[in-house]
Amino acid sequence: MSTIIPSRRPPRITAAAIALLGLALAAGGAWLVALGGSFYYLVAGAAVCLTGVLLWRGSGRALWLYAVTLLGTVAWALYEVGFNGWSLEPRLFVPMVLGIYLLMPWVRRRLTPERAGAIAVVVALLACVGVGVAGFMHPVGVQGEAAQRNLPDGVDRSVADGDWAFYGRTPKGDRFSPLDQINVDNVRNLKLAWTARTGDTMRPGEDKGGTDAGHEFNFEDTPIKVGDTLYVCTGHSWVVALDAATGKTRWTFDPKAKTDADVYLACRGVAYYEAPAGTATDCPRRILAPVLDARLMALNADTGKPCDDFGEHGFISLTQYLGHVPAGFHFVTSPPLVLKDRAILGGWVYDNQAENEPSGAVRAFDPLTGKLIWAWDVGHDPQNWHPGPDDQLTRGTPNAWGVYTADPDLGMVYLPMGNATPDYFGGHRRPFDETYSSSTVALDIETGAPKWVFQNTHHDLWDMDVPTGPSLVDLPAPDGTIPALVQTTKRGEFFVLDRRTGTPVTRVEEKPVPQGAVAGDHTSPTQPYSTGMPSLTPADLTEQHLWGATPFDQLMCRIQFRKAVYKGQFTPPQLTDTIVYPAFDGVIDWHGASIDPFNKLIIANANYIPFMVSLAPRGPAEAKGLVTPWNGQGNEPPVGGGLAPQYGTPYVGKVKPWLNPLGVPCNPPPWGTLAAIDLVTHQLVWEHPLGTTRDTGPFGTHVNAPLPTGIFNIGGNMTTRGGLIFIGATADDYLRAIDERTGKELWNVRLPAGGQANPMSYSIHGKQYVVIAAGGHSGLGTRSGDYVMAYALP
Repeated sequence: MSTIIPSRRPPRITAAAIALLGLALAAGGAWLVALGGSFYYLVAGAAVCLTGVLLWRGSGRALWLYAVTLLGTVAWALYEVGFNGWSLEPRLFVPMVLGIYLLMPWVRRRLTPERAGAIAVVVALLACVGVGVAGFMHPVGVQGEAAQRNLPDGVDRSVADGDWAFYGRTPKGDRFSPLDQINVDNVRNLKLAWTARTGDTMRPGEDKGGTDAGHEFNFEDTPIKVGDTLYVCTGHSWVVALDAATGKTRWTFDPKAKTDADVYLACRGVAYYEAPAGTATDCPRRILAPVLDARLMALNADTGKPCDDFGEHGFISLTQYLGHVPAGFHFVTSPPLVLKDRAILGGWVYDNQAENEPSGAVRAFDPLTGKLIWAWDVGHDPQNWHPGPDDQLTRGTPNAWGVYTADPDLGMVYLPMGNATPDYFGGHRRPFDETYSSSTVALDIETGAPKWVFQNTHHDLWDMDVPTGPSLVDLPAPDGTIPALVQTTKRGEFFVLDRRTGTPVTRVEEKPVPQGAVAGDHTSPTQPYSTGMPSLTPADLTEQHLWGATPFDQLMCRIQFRKAVYKGQFTPPQLTDTIVYPAFDGVIDWHGASIDPFNKLIIANANYIPFMVSLAPRGPAEAKGLVTPWNGQGNEPPVGGGLAPQYGTPYVGKVKPWLNPLGVPCNPPPWGTLAAIDLVTHQLVWEHPLGTTRDTGPFGTHVNAPLPTGIFNIGGNMTTRGGLIFIGATADDYLRAIDERTGKELWNVRLPAGGQANPMSYSIHGKQYVVIAAGGHSGLGTRSGDYVMAYALP
């Protein structure tokens, strides 16, 4: 009797799929090589394609070839990025999974011969796993331990320890609570104490910002606490008063703001004012709050009713003296600074829409009557003046839209200055625009007279405006104490200045930067770098360090990188895709940083995502219908598609985050970090990734494994005398407590919506609370809500 051995049928479906994958990789690789990039994808793609051909034929040589390809991939990955776990992942994970699949019985047993080739693949897989494990064992960031100095004179006592009376607790903006009931030893026991709901939620069309699809609704408020009451403002300019012990709503006031034209719906805080004893008013304790339709309102802090003696029955218009204001071209998101009987504020200008937009002048009002006291107008001589009924403040000047800080003893308010519009073309800027754009400016609180200016970015073509006022701190010096300030920037630089004069306390150097602006514009030959301090500025991008979830989207990032113009930081925008990194959303944006005045530490959370910017000549762009011509009269025509019309300039701009086809950033993790810097030794103490990918995924999805990559964050942190840092901010919807000395996470809690706001802390009836607004952020894509969450020890 004869035995019939059945023939092996080649795994042809698998073979075809692998051959097509290899062909796609090789085709993209050929494109990359033509652009001057790496040969790896062409070679690896050809090898994978040939592997598929050999599989089609049932040849065991397919396993040998893939084993060699996988070993070559390991060697190439080590050559490019070394033992960096997150950078190794897109290079090794998919090839490793494919290698495992080739060892499955339904593939391997259909090949002749297969045993030796299978062993070769196993060896290659072990090498792949070993390198990957070693990469993830390699520490990410910087690990150190902060010194504990406990200097006794560090805390601003102008605010009671148990209160939080300003956006940054005190006018100095240190975002530090001197309370220590909650500390590193017991924070693990922190529990939800109460939850409040404001009732103000996202409305239809408010889930996208800055496009023709709608507006951006965000809950970015930091509550203030005065006495036994918390005061909160919402994305539609409501003000809500809450019982500080229970969270029970005491009153709510809705000013019926007209927000249809505003692209950014947010309120970051309110201000408190108490009239001097003996003042004739029915509203001695009042809340001053911005309204998104360019008004400022005063409310009775006890009842929530408008203060009738303020302006017109509780309201003043902020468009007075601004001339023509197209709809949506002036609004306020930050609280006024209320100090020395002045309510000082500026406002947003609508970035990148036009030259000659309404003035960016900063104004001071009487917090009792609402009357204008002074205006600081950089285009006027003198700059501090009181315009008459028919006067107009200089149009198109730099604005100061972020939170202001102040030194009451010096009588100075510190302004974070934006750009003269627009951002990506500066060829028409005037001398006073060039002096004050992207700067920190000190004014006399009572008169508005300018005291000094320090510019952080010269001739800014990248929207590197200063988004928040500096944090003030007194630093030890050989001959006593230096009254200093620390200015955070979107660039990730920390400028330490003497707050009396604006002169640098730590070394600042002018360094050459890339040149080559478009016709009609120019670039500054140098830019200031704070070389005496650590920097959170990311390293310049290179092709070798670009990222992707798979080899395929990583390849697309490399192709886009080679096609774009990029010479490193400060590459000027061109008539083609130009990579801007860091970009306009920071490294450090409006949330700023916190300072521990005892131990002289600054704590900063940072973001890392590049953007693509391009310019196009106006005539052809308008002829194609990309933008509609506009002479500045009436309201601006609709603009969409991420376009920056820049009316009045020769160019139309386009701005978008640089993401690959999966919606994943092209720069490698970490995408968000938290860091501590010693202000005495000027050393980076520690830096760690912040947040996970739990709520972010490919193609804009919000479900993912909680990979500890560090993630995008909007909103700041606060420090406490208990040695803790509290921070929400991250796109994974957690509130975290961090050990200030080491950066180690000690506690976290899942929030019901995104916590894109600065947390705060206060005490009442002997109990310390930590509070955060959890209402989400449309731009970040976190869950929306109307929650105010308070946590305390049991």
